[in-house]
Amino acid sequence: MNSQSDGGFFWSVLTNAAPVWTIQMRIVRPKKALGQHFLKDLGIAAAIADTVDGCAGIPVLEVGPGTGVLTQFLIEKGRPFKAVELDRESVAFLQGKWTREVAGDWLVEGDFLRLDLAGLFDGGPFVLTGNYPYNISSQIFFKMLDNMDLVPCCTGMLQREVAMRLCAAPGNKSYGILSVLVQAWYDAEYLFTVRPEVFDPPPKVHSAVIRLTRNGRTGLGCDAALFRRIVKATFNQRRKMLRNSIRSCIEGDVPLPPNPWMERRPEQLSVQDFIELTNLVSGCLKDGKG
Repeated sequence: MNSQSDGGFFWSVLTNAAPVWTIQMRIVRPKKALGQHFLKDLGIAAAIADTVDGCAGIPVLEVGPGTGVLTQFLIEKGRPFKAVELDRESVAFLQGKWTREVAGDWLVEGDFLRLDLAGLFDGGPFVLTGNYPYNISSQIFFKMLDNMDLVPCCTGMLQREVAMRLCAAPGNKSYGILSVLVQAWYDAEYLFTVRPEVFDPPPKVHSAVIRLTRNGRTGLGCDAALFRRIVKATFNQRRKMLRNSIRSCIEGDVPLPPNPWMERRPEQLSVQDFIELTNLVSGCLKDGKG
């Protein structure tokens, strides 16, 4: 009999028999306050790890390794690797597992959202991945956008609802702030859906695995800060036409020129439309000051 442990689960391979999974005593307790749902299906963990192969040759950073179910497959890639974990119980467990397989200080204890990403791999780029904590998944992608030059590729698992937002096209009900801001800089792929029962504890929603890869843009061709303000302002009032919702981005009574965009709602505009709209508003602001 051959056996393999993944930290929270035990895999027994019997001669001429299918693999059998049995749950060991839980070593790390999932914490609701941290949005933890530990993956217990190694087949899915291996599939998630394989998503980083789309951006080969650079280091990998895992967010929220938990019990290390995904970690073991990422380490097998043989690339420089680090993981960031906030939960002290998980950190204590992980520190004793891969000291021989991973060189250096691979485990960073702390809050990913507060981390200086430029200091992780000597300022070099890396793939961001993980079974992302549900309660901060959107914030993780905003952090990625703030560090996009360091993150040419991002993969991982998150709530299906957020995954659908990331990958939604204009006109889709899931299309929103996160869709536009991320797709301005990344090509977004929805890879596959994951059922609740493969987690401990099972979440109340389905999950999904996505991959984001930097597109060819090196600049937006507009005022990036104003672009972000317009996207957020219009989607925060998504039922209003743009001629009404865009007013919150403009100080004073600056007139907006007649334009077909102004009679639309934000979910009808592509990323390029928002770029052109930003330039239109920027021109109005300059004329209003002149």
